[in-house]
Amino acid sequence: MVISASLIEEITALRHQFHQQPELSNHEVKTTARITKILQDWGITVKQTALNTGVVAEIQGGHPGKEITLRADIDALPVTEATGLPWASQNTGVMHACGHDIHFCSLLGAAFLLQQDRANLSGTIQLLFQPAEEQDHGAEQVLDAHVLDNTVAMAGFHNNPNLPVGTIGLKAGSLMAGCYHFDITLHGAGSHGAAPEKGRDPIVAQAAIVSQLQTVVSRNVSPLDAAVVSVTQVHGGETWNVLPETVTLGGTVRTFTDEATVLVKQRMTKLVKQIAAAFDQTADFEWAIGAIQFKMMPNWLKQFDR
Repeated sequence: MVISASLIEEITALRHQFHQQPELSNHEVKTTARITKILQDWGITVKQTALNTGVVAEIQGGHPGKEITLRADIDALPVTEATGLPWASQNTGVMHACGHDIHFCSLLGAAFLLQQDRANLSGTIQLLFQPAEEQDHGAEQVLDAHVLDNTVAMAGFHNNPNLPVGTIGLKAGSLMAGCYHFDITLHGAGSHGAAPEKGRDPIVAQAAIVSQLQTVVSRNVSPLDAAVVSVTQVHGGETWNVLPETVTLGGTVRTFTDEATVLVKQRMTKLVKQIAAAFDQTADFEWAIGAIQFKMMPNWLKQFDR
C-alpha cells in the first residue's frame, strides 16, 4: 500500500476546505453531505443509519473475517478564529480548533487506501465519522443507533501537538480523560471598599474556594489515579472602590474513572457550599459534561492550527 504525494496533496486540500466550513455538534449537515459524496465517488458503500448527522460506511474485504471500525469525529467548536491563515474558518464563531478536520480527513485518506486494497483485506472495515464529540453525547448517539453491534475492535486517534510530527503515541489503558465543566456563583452583599464591614465580600470567599479546590485531588483522590481540577476563570466587580455583590468562577475537571468523577464532584460541591456559608454567603454550583464555552481562540491554540 503506497501513499502517493498526490494523495497527500488531495487530503491536505480537503482538510483546508473542511476547515473553512466548520459546523457545531449535531449541526454537521454540510460536512456529512460532503463526506458522503467523497466516499461514494470512491466507490465506498455508505450505510443508512438512524443518525441525523455523521457518516457510517464500509469496505468489504476480499476474504472472510470480522468487522473492525475506524473512527473519527467531525464537529467543531464555538470559537472565533483569528489566525489569519488562508484557510481560516468562514463561519463566524465556529472553528475546528480541536483538530477534528485533521481527524476525519485522515480517515478519508485511510478509506481511499483501504478501498484500493480491499481485495487483500479480510473481513469488513467500517468507517465511522462520528458527530457531536464536543457536546450532546455523540458517542451515545452512535451506540443507540446500533452502529457498533457487529464490531469486534475499534481504532481512533486524536492529534497531539505536543508530539513531534510523524510520531504516534500509544499507551495501555485509558488515554483521554472524561471532561466536565463547572460554574460557581457566590452571592454576598456589596459595599463600599472603604467600609467592607457593611457587606459580605464574595471576592474574599472566592479566593478561599479557589485555594481549597486544589485539595480536592491532592487530599481525596488516590495518588495512583489521575484527576485534574482547574479553575480557569474568575469574574467579579466593576470598579476599583466597590465590593461586588456576586462573583462567578468556573473551570474544568478531568477524570479517568466514574468513581473519581463522583468523588470529585461531591467534594467540590461540599467545599463550595460550606466555604460560602463560612463567609455568610450562598453559592450556586453547576456541573456539566463536556460543556464548551470558548469565545475567542486562545493565543496558545494558534500555534497548533497549521
